[in-house]
Amino acid sequence: MVNLTAAERVYEYWIDKASSAADLVLKIVFAVILFLVARKLILWLCGLIRKNMRRFHTEEAVVSFTVSMVKYSLNTLLVLTIIVQLGIVSEASIAAAIASAGVAVSLALQGGLSNFAGGVMILLLKPFKVGDYIIFPGEGQEGTVKKIEMYYTTINSIDNRTIMIPNANLTNHTIINVTAMDRRKLEIKVGISYESDIKKAKDILRRLVEEEPHFQSEEQQFFVDELGESAITVGLRAWVATENYWPVKWKMNERIKEEFDAAGISIPYNQLDVHICPEPANKKAGKGDK
Repeated sequence: MVNLTAAERVYEYWIDKASSAADLVLKIVFAVILFLVARKLILWLCGLIRKNMRRFHTEEAVVSFTVSMVKYSLNTLLVLTIIVQLGIVSEASIAAAIASAGVAVSLALQGGLSNFAGGVMILLLKPFKVGDYIIFPGEGQEGTVKKIEMYYTTINSIDNRTIMIPNANLTNHTIINVTAMDRRKLEIKVGISYESDIKKAKDILRRLVEEEPHFQSEEQQFFVDELGESAITVGLRAWVATENYWPVKWKMNERIKEEFDAAGISIPYNQLDVHICPEPANKKAGKGDK
């Protein structure tokens, strides 16, 4: 057996340390190169998937959802691969950890899994698609759908705010798809005083509808809806293209007010009438005697 001097043992110790440090540096360099190259490949693959799906005229919602799922899955796989290559943990350790923590992970990701399932349901059932205008009363939000991804649906509001709604919320609550149909029936109701001429009010509504070119001719209705406590409610219903709904509604509201004013038809509003009764003469006389 060869006896090593103290100097030789120190030398071998530092040689081993240097070799281990060199191996670690090489592993880190390899991991960095792997990360950069893999990220480029993932972005290229996502772009290729998006391009080919659009070539086959796939719905934009399905495209964004698929690309999002591929990107998240490959990035997760990349991180696990780098961890194994650095020797932080072994493949067997990762498999054992995933197996033993399966229940805990499922509970922790319950919301995420619900959102993922909600995204799949949206793509299959198609309650709305990219480009539709939806109203989500559950959270008081509305806007145009821009993206449907794995966990969130992104909408843009009228004032250009970006709103991200979890998919599970959308599938578990009422959604109003305003632009699902090509046309909508516009209904306008207005109250007139009991002293006003009902027939004249309905004739004005009919004339305004006939003069508006965006109204469609079929199924136009002019009616007395209610005899209220302080007003008679008259109204109209007529079909209009969905994209013209709000401009026509605003225009008709303005014209109805102008035409009713010109015809002397008053639109009542909440008000309080105070009547001051004169004091009885005999009571005034009694005050004078005092």
